[in-house]
Amino acid sequence: MNRRTYLGLAGVVALGGCLDDPTTSDPPGNDSAEPSTDDAETTSPPPQTIQHETVVTGLEIPWGAAWRDGDLYLTERLGRIVRIPDGEGDPEELLTVDDVVQDGEGGLLGLVFHPNEPAAYTYHTYSGGEYEFTNRIVRHDLENGWEWEPIVDGIPGDIIHDGGRLAVYEDSLLATVGDANDRDRAQDTDSLNGKVLRLTFDGEPHPDNPFDNEVFTYGHRNPQGLAFRQGTIFSTEHGPAENDEVNVLEAGNNYGWPEVGGTESTDEYTGAITEYTPTIAPASATFYDGPYREWQGDFFFGTLAGEHLRRLRIDGTEVVEDEPLYEGEFGRLRTVFTGPDGHLYAVTSNRDGRGEPRDGDDRVVRFFPEAE
Repeated sequence: MNRRTYLGLAGVVALGGCLDDPTTSDPPGNDSAEPSTDDAETTSPPPQTIQHETVVTGLEIPWGAAWRDGDLYLTERLGRIVRIPDGEGDPEELLTVDDVVQDGEGGLLGLVFHPNEPAAYTYHTYSGGEYEFTNRIVRHDLENGWEWEPIVDGIPGDIIHDGGRLAVYEDSLLATVGDANDRDRAQDTDSLNGKVLRLTFDGEPHPDNPFDNEVFTYGHRNPQGLAFRQGTIFSTEHGPAENDEVNVLEAGNNYGWPEVGGTESTDEYTGAITEYTPTIAPASATFYDGPYREWQGDFFFGTLAGEHLRRLRIDGTEVVEDEPLYEGEFGRLRTVFTGPDGHLYAVTSNRDGRGEPRDGDDRVVRFFPEAE
């Protein structure tokens, strides 16, 4: 059952995207000139309100989200990959990854499609090998029933801090990896934990990496979101009881964990562009360029502990506006992303053992402006 609700944001007017009508005049002395419009009244678009609707229900702890050919694909942490044709309606199961272990913060996590080939990538936790929990990145062959093979394996995992976000950036695959509850690994550039990795699409270290291995940046606790604007990489990261972060990632930089946190920068450590204390658990990242004028160009992420949608306006790398939206309305919000229709979407995570499930959870919610 889909539930549609409507929300008018109090005090919101369409300032972004307002364009005055141009004025024109003919050269002086031209008797045939039309009357000047210099004094004409300027116009601007009418204000918009934002609405939201539930477009998918009955999911079980969705995590990764990606679009392909107009269809929405989601991972569920228990190990299932589903497709939602046209982005709404009932999910269709495509694959269950049998060896996934969903415990604590692990499970079947990130999802992204290859930009040019019939392939997808996921990140999941399993039990076996040297560690009680291990993480791996796998490549799926979409022409052979989502058959998969590991391309990076043996990443130490734990019941907490498994990272798991995947994203395509230029000619590479990025992956966030948590410290797996061993903070010292974050400062060790020979370890994959507490890092953002940059890989080729075959799983090899990208040739431009700074340490001759998979590591792109280090000093992270549990990074959870990746988004890009004009070649700049932004990420979100979970702190302990304080200092949740939004970071700008640059190759080889050390983001401080566990030595420093928050916006503090030194010659050795790169500080965040904003921080949150007490923590809100930022769980994703995306930029919005859809039809709702008030949000165009803004940075969004879901929050788990905070149970709200977060909107930031970023000028270059400076946060100039920051506000929570829909506080408590949907519960825990995991992944926020944009669709081919330009609208903003979010998945809830109320069945993960830390939330309070509601009828229809977990769900996908779409945000869109009222038709003018």
